Amino acid sequence: MSDIITADKLTKKYGDFTAVDGISFAVHQGETFGILGPNGAGKTTTLEMLEGLKGITSGTVMLDGKDVHEHARAVKSVIGVQLQASSFFDYLKLTELIDTFASLYGRKVDAMELLKEVQLVEKAKSYVRELSGGQKQRLSIAVALVNDPKVLFLDEPTTGLDPQARRNMWDLITQIKGRGKTIVITTHYMEEAEVLCDRIAIMDHAKIAALDTPMNLLKQSGAGSTIEFRVDKHCDVEHLKKLPGVHAVSSEDHGYQILTNDAEDTLPALFDHEKGCGFKIFDLQLRQATLEDVFLKMTGSSLRE
Repeated sequence: MSDIITADKLTKKYGDFTAVDGISFAVHQGETFGILGPNGAGKTTTLEMLEGLKGITSGTVMLDGKDVHEHARAVKSVIGVQLQASSFFDYLKLTELIDTFASLYGRKVDAMELLKEVQLVEKAKSYVRELSGGQKQRLSIAVALVNDPKVLFLDEPTTGLDPQARRNMWDLITQIKGRGKTIVITTHYMEEAEVLCDRIAIMDHAKIAALDTPMNLLKQSGAGSTIEFRVDKHCDVEHLKKLPGVHAVSSEDHGYQILTNDAEDTLPALFDHEKGCGFKIFDLQLRQATLEDVFLKMTGSSLRE
């Protein structure tokens, strides 16, 4: 799989403060690449350097075979950018706004077709100021698509949206990827990254703490799964610790929590143990590890801090 973006020892400093600290990674053509982390981790600064919107202190970025620092104008012709907060002309109609942005690229576009793609056809003759928050976010993506970019950058595209609007945005991003676009997205929502991204870079304190597919991150972290259950009479914790895959057990009254690296092996063994020892299990719950568990294990801090 060819790489459309490569960053090598990318660094951004403001005086003595280091916002991005020598990170290196590659984005494959046609994938959705996520940068995940808490506020202040360096996600947006990284994105802005990839886009050529912010100067690079040291290191290099190559995008579609072009050095971003040396050929910023050429790079901007092949990317689309949706910022965390976009400002539009409030008294332009949506079709007029899209035509205006297209003219900046020297292009003529079918504004209605773009609005159809982002599900805003019914608002085509409305003014920007009349849109809801979710509609403005979808409009910002339509504007980012006017030059038919090879790479689409989305900076926290669902922040502030209600759950339904967030799901609609996920569907839209998935559809755009289906057209062969490469998407780079920043987010601090774990579920969003798991649903949308082929690979994820977890950032913390200006560095990349880990980079892999969501599944591999879960496997490699050893975060494992949690089995919670209650019993009708006392169960020996030391026996539970000896079950396959188990690396920790805690108990309170008749409730137990087992942390395991392999729930598929642990659960059958637990049921066998139940039969052999004569107690009865009820209220059993299996909770798979999430990216938040991975992040907590790696950094000791919360993704949503």
